[in-house]
Amino acid sequence: MKAFIIVGAINAFLAVALGAFGAHGLKDKLDAHYLEIWKTGVTYQMFHAIGILVVGLLLAKVADSSLFTWSGWLMLIGIIFFSGSLYVLSVTKIGILGAITPIGGVCFLAAWILVIVGAVKHL
Repeated sequence: MKAFIIVGAINAFLAVALGAFGAHGLKDKLDAHYLEIWKTGVTYQMFHAIGILVVGLLLAKVADSSLFTWSGWLMLIGIIFFSGSLYVLSVTKIGILGAITPIGGVCFLAAWILVIVGAVKHL
């Protein structure tokens, strides 16, 4: 529980910092297309940082739920693959990195399904 609250807060902090960096530090270095890709990474990182915080709070209520625990880890893995690949793609313009992004998207989808199942089962 505590770990997910910390990990969620760290990711929310990073999303704000990376969003500011994109808006101020990259606006003159990236064309609009790649800046939008960067923004998508930031947006999904923040959504799932909040999701990880929610998982931490759910685990405070339901102390032993592997469904919620797996959900939190999948959200973190999703941030790394989805947002991380978009950040690297934006600054390197290496198009093949876009092939990694859907792995993170699938992790996000699976994580939210586990939250649904966990809520039906435990709440």
